[in-house]
Amino acid sequence: MNIEKWLNDTRVMIETWIKEDDVARQAPSGMVEEVMRYSLLAGGKRLRPQLVMASTMYLGLPSETFRDVALSVEYIHTYSLIHDDLPAMDNDDLRRGHPTAHKMFPEAMAILAGDALLTEAFVKMGQMQNAKAEDVLAATTYLAVAVGRQGLIRGQVMDLAAEHRNVELTELRAIHRNKTGALFRAALVIPALLSSNYSRQKALSAYAEHFGLAFQIVDDILNVVGSRDLMGKNVGTDDERGKATYPRLIGIDQARRLADDHRIRAKIAIGSEPGAQILQDLIDFAVDRQW
Repeated sequence: MNIEKWLNDTRVMIETWIKEDDVARQAPSGMVEEVMRYSLLAGGKRLRPQLVMASTMYLGLPSETFRDVALSVEYIHTYSLIHDDLPAMDNDDLRRGHPTAHKMFPEAMAILAGDALLTEAFVKMGQMQNAKAEDVLAATTYLAVAVGRQGLIRGQVMDLAAEHRNVELTELRAIHRNKTGALFRAALVIPALLSSNYSRQKALSAYAEHFGLAFQIVDDILNVVGSRDLMGKNVGTDDERGKATYPRLIGIDQARRLADDHRIRAKIAIGSEPGAQILQDLIDFAVDRQW
């Protein structure tokens, strides 16, 4: 499979889904939907919904089967970026090559747009029709835990607490396992929950663990050596804020080796079963990317 073509084709498909959804279609000026639409359509890799699609393919189902899950994880990711960029958090003025939501709109509206996107994600999960009710409940609970106080939020809290102090590698891994990895795990595992495919759920969970850590290590590296134009956001910001990062803790060369180690472990976890090739290609993309 040509992974670059697949990534481009699915990105276009996902953006079409976003534009067709009520959130983006009904976005009058001055209302919270305007900020939601702006943030959702400001670009980005669309990697999290692509992971939903890749996981679905691994399970032997058409990639579009869990369209609502793909939208849900993208809405949650966008909410997290809006809030992460706020003055009280990272105070960023550029995201995906565009002014951040709180720079483009009143800060209060940016906060509310993030809140609304998070809520909308669970509306979509609750309205799914192509899975058994008990599986929808299990998947929705899994997603809620992943992005709540035991997952993404915990990672954000730990990340803030780690600024301007030395941390051990185990603590740094825990920060990123929650802040970045939790939503990756949800994107990959939820299709298995919705299709009652528990035999492959374990493999997807293990793959997700290493995918998330590899992705974050490379993200840390690119914040040091990456291009602002390619990444669509400012670089060098982690060091300015005293963030706990892999390059800061173990150096760039060792960080690259660690990312490669997680690549290998992810590939071992997912194996070479039918449908696994897309996941093998995606971990290569995550480690080798320049943006």
